Amino acid sequence: MIKWPAGVNCISFKTIDSTNKESARRAADTFAPLWILADEQSEGVGRRGRAWSSQKGNFSATLLMPISDGLSTVALYSFVASLALRDALVHITGSPERFDLKWPNDVLMEGGKVAGILLETCGINSSHLSIGIGVNLAIPPELKKIEKGSTPPRCLNGIIEASNFLKIVAHFFSIRETQFKSYGFASIRSDWLQNAAKLGEIITARLSNNEITGIFDTVDEQGGVVLQAGDTRHVIHAADIFF
Repeated sequence: MIKWPAGVNCISFKTIDSTNKESARRAADTFAPLWILADEQSEGVGRRGRAWSSQKGNFSATLLMPISDGLSTVALYSFVASLALRDALVHITGSPERFDLKWPNDVLMEGGKVAGILLETCGINSSHLSIGIGVNLAIPPELKKIEKGSTPPRCLNGIIEASNFLKIVAHFFSIRETQFKSYGFASIRSDWLQNAAKLGEIITARLSNNEITGIFDTVDEQGGVVLQAGDTRHVIHAADIFF
């Protein structure tokens, strides 16, 4: 049964610049987890400052939460959030075989990107974590706005409204966060790898100044993607992945 998680707050907007920007504005006065939902964003942002398509009808939200375990665990919440997103999508569709996870922060549906995650710290001395989530619930982004070689977009074609989707993803995030806090990253990592796209296959990691192509071997205990390129084993913590 889907329940709104205890002790978690929520606020919604018709239009806003960015739910992550609103999250940063609220950090100083936020002492419990807070979901921020917007029908539409005018300045939605993805990883590395890229514009994020935020049309009305899609899901644009940020979870703002105080950081209690230190900054060393912050990046691992990408895995927690992506598992929760997949759980929510499987719950809605009843089709687990349609959804995979792409390192470090995308959810794929039938091989195309249906959801993305952006993690940012905010507040004084990085006291809070913002987990921005965008899901193509109704409208896919325009193809001309997609970076060449990127994973093609997918869309759920309006089978659920954003406010209802929020209840479901908040429910599953709470479950996955409890798993993380109770059993550590090893448990999350194991579940993530069971649903990883292209595991054991050749992928390309595009870094700031070069590319590495190799076999996607695993994700390590710190969340880095591990590529085996010939005799060399690469552990990468920040990159864009291309199939």
